[in-house]
Order: sequence, then structure tokens, then C-alpha cells
Amino acid sequence: MNRMHALTDLSARDAAEQMAVGELRATDYAQALLARAEAIAPFGALRHLDPAPLLSAAAALDAGPKAAAGKLPLYGVPLAFKDNIDVAGMPTTAGSPWMADHMPRMHAGVTQRLLDAGALVLGKTNLHEWSQGVTGHNHGFGPSRNPFDAARITGGSSGGNAALLGLRAGPVAIGTDTGGSVRVPAALCALVGFRPTVQRWPHDGLVPISPTFDTAGVMARCVDDCVLVDHAVAGGPLRLSPTPLAGVRLGVPEAYFWEEVDPPVAELTRASVERLRAAGAVLVPCDLAEAGALFQEGSMSISLHEILPALAAYFARHGRPFDARALTDAVVSPDVRPLFERLFGDTAITPEAYTHALHTLRPRMQAAYRDCFARHGLAALVFPTSPLTAARLGEDVQVTLCGRPVSAFSAYIRNTGPAGMAGLPAVSLPMGLTSNGLPAGLELTGAEGTDTALLALALGVEKALPTAPVAPFVHKLAKRG
Repeated sequence: MNRMHALTDLSARDAAEQMAVGELRATDYAQALLARAEAIAPFGALRHLDPAPLLSAAAALDAGPKAAAGKLPLYGVPLAFKDNIDVAGMPTTAGSPWMADHMPRMHAGVTQRLLDAGALVLGKTNLHEWSQGVTGHNHGFGPSRNPFDAARITGGSSGGNAALLGLRAGPVAIGTDTGGSVRVPAALCALVGFRPTVQRWPHDGLVPISPTFDTAGVMARCVDDCVLVDHAVAGGPLRLSPTPLAGVRLGVPEAYFWEEVDPPVAELTRASVERLRAAGAVLVPCDLAEAGALFQEGSMSISLHEILPALAAYFARHGRPFDARALTDAVVSPDVRPLFERLFGDTAITPEAYTHALHTLRPRMQAAYRDCFARHGLAALVFPTSPLTAARLGEDVQVTLCGRPVSAFSAYIRNTGPAGMAGLPAVSLPMGLTSNGLPAGLELTGAEGTDTALLALALGVEKALPTAPVAPFVHKLAKRG
């Protein structure tokens, strides 16, 4: 393995620690990631890459005094940001060609906290148009492609992050998760995706879908890097010890979350859960079908009612005029355009329907989760993140699940959506490859506000699962030297 390849395999924590003590030059690390980003360009991971400012910032770190131990936990680490998160001086397109001229003058709150922790900016990543899709296939800028099969989707909407991380062009990427946009691509590309409790991370400077559901989140190749980023953003612990699984009670919600799972995913998930049982975890059958039903009934009423006012507020923050009709007319993705068209006229969500979903259905869902955790003494719920593996590019509207055609949008967020609606923390962990040779993920959902405990549990679960697979293209790059 050559040195360049070794550098791209570093975790964010290892890279930061080596740079902080002078064992690794920030410039060398940045150059390694930039070279890898250039090599993987056909996978559509990045929307914006500007090497000069990154190399200049890295050179300044190399020339300056080293930071005190623990002062800058992300010292010199180049981070990628989904292109719906503001980074001052870089475009924020939200995946829409209509927004190509939008250049924010101030950082999003999450961006600022990460830079304050010593991080640098690698670039902005590709995403599903307006974050309103689950495949990562952007019809305006081109698709992000799955590291394990370039003819398949990454999942979305944070698909560029998944391509970038899976192909080792960055250690960590920041995305957003409304109904699964961090966790779904993590599952389909053998990565870790962490969605914090809503309001744990700052939400200013994110191009919104639903303020009730939206949160920034982190994708990485290991849970420990999610711990590190959560420390930088939310003040969580700098380090966590893995929770031993002996005696840990994990809820298995068979109804809804385990129903109609594609056979290859079902087989791998059952095997993974048996690994947890073998490590001492207590698997507790529990019923959360009500949460699934409430999600199906109420989630779209909330998100579709909130999106236009939320976008108008985002545009106002930047002093941009907002024209909902012009925005909709400019949408080019065939799965996204119908969602925006529903916002007008007789198909628009009524205030009464929104109020019912927000103040009746959502509290009932949150109560169902609280009751389930309390009644069974659970540390987390466990189930397949996505009921199917990555579809082929072009299957944007309809996919095949368990042998029958279903809505792609509904299929991919079926299991991740309820935690988003309830505002709960969740982690998707890679389980390995299914019998069809594609990655799948295992989700852990925690109770509200248990982010630190959930991350510690995820570290323990990660130890019990196989090492995450590496995409074949990464091995090809290593052989090229």
C-alpha cells in the first residue's frame, strides 16, 4: 500500500491527532484527499471543489504553532458538506440548477462549529434535487453513483457524501436528515450515518424541508468519527467507550419495521441480530406498528405544509427574492417535480390537516416511542435501515421490493422516516454485503435526547458486526499506486 492510499484510509480522529502533533503535514493529507477526489470524479460525489483555499489553509496550519492537546479536535481535517449546508464563499445549490448563482456570505451554524474545532473545507457534495428524494439521482447535475456498483444509486438525499466516503476521498461528510437522508445512503454504501435528536445540532443555514423534522447529521466510516463530530458540534464527550452488549436490551419491532423486507436484506439482518445476541444482547420483541401507521398518515402533511414557508425564510436570510412557482417550474427531477406541484391549489395541505398532524399525530407517535422504551427497558430499537439494497440508476419513481413494484420514495424511507418524524436520534451501521453483493445497514433508534448513550451503544454494536466492506474500486486505486 503506497503512502497516498494509506492517508486516505485514516479516520478523522487519527488524522487530526497526527496533524496536531506534527506527525502528518496537513498539506500532505489535503493533497491525498484531493488526488482521490479527482480519481473518483466519474462517481458524481462532488458539486464544488476548490483546491487552492484548502491547500492554503493546510499550509498555514503546517507553518503555524501546533494547537494545545484537545483544543481543536478536528485539527486540519478536510470535511465535505452536502450542498444544502451553507459554507461561506462556496455555492449552495440545494441540488437545483436554479440555485447555481447562490453564494452564501455566512456559514451555517454547524459549519461554523466544525471550523471552530479546527476542520477545513474539502468541498460541497452532490444531493438529490432540493433534498426531496431517496435515490441520490440528481437530474440537473448528474447522479451520485454507488461505490460498490457505479450503475446503482447511492441512496439519498445525501448521496454525494456516500460516494465520497465510500471511495475514500474524505473521512467525514456532513449531511442533513429529514426522513432518512443520512441513514439511507449510509446503509446502501456500507457507511455509518448518525442523525442526532432534533435541535441538538444548530439548524440555521440549512436549506430546509421541514423544520419539525430536519437536522444536520454526520456520515463516516466508523462510529468513533461520529462521536468526534458530535463533540465538536454539540459538546458531547470527546471520547466514548463502547457499551458492552451483555445484558443490553434491544427492541425488535417486528410489525411494520421488519415486514416486507427484501430477502437478501432480511437474511443479512437476521444474521447480524444473531451476532448481537451471541455478544450478550437481550432481544426484546416489541410493538411499534402504531408509530409506523402514524408516520404514514401524518408525515407528508407536516413536511409539505412547512417547506414553502421554511424556504422563504431561508431565502430571506440571504436577501434573495422567493418565488415558489418559479422554483417549482425549474425542478427537473421526475420524482421531485410532483412533490412541489402538490404544494399549490386543491392538492395543497390544508392548515387543518397540518395542525392535526403536528399537534395530534406527532405527539401520539412520540408517546408510542416513549412508552415502548419505558415498558420494555430498552437501550435502543434495532431493525434494517432500508428494506432493500441499492436500486439501479433510473429507478427513481418505482422499485421492486419482495417481487412487486412499489414507490421508491416510500420503500427507502419506510423504516427511517418514523424516527425523523418523532425527532429521535438514530444510527445506521454497516452489516456487510448481502447475497446479491450489495451493502445493507442496521439501524439503532434511541429515545429522545439519548444521543451520547446511543453512540456508545453503536460503538459496542460495531464491534460485534463484521468489518465494513471496502468498495472494489478502492482496491483498484490502491493497485494503480
